[in-house]
Amino acid sequence: MTRLNLVLLLAVLVSALYLVRTQYESRRLFVALEKAASQARNLEQEHERLEVDKRAQATPLRVERLAREFLHMHAASPALTQYVSYREPTSASLGTSGSSSTAVSRGVSP
Repeated sequence: MTRLNLVLLLAVLVSALYLVRTQYESRRLFVALEKAASQARNLEQEHERLEVDKRAQATPLRVERLAREFLHMHAASPALTQYVSYREPTSASLGTSGSSSTAVSRGVSP
């Protein structure tokens, strides 16, 4: 009978130690989960802030101002526009060869 009691006592002790270990592991995993959820919330807030910044940076007026200031660009006007006309190649220009004939055969006028 005493052997049975010792075996049962040992089983209860092992079970209690396992229960303590399982509770500790559960708490540790819960803390890690809360930490990951907090980090995810922070990342989501930062993502939203960056999206707002991106939209603010890409306004047409700001892009135009930066193009004028830093790239020295200006809006196209009819006075600055150069028009290129296309002429169909003639049969005489098709028979010529050389690099100068390429411009003529394409109909690009100088």
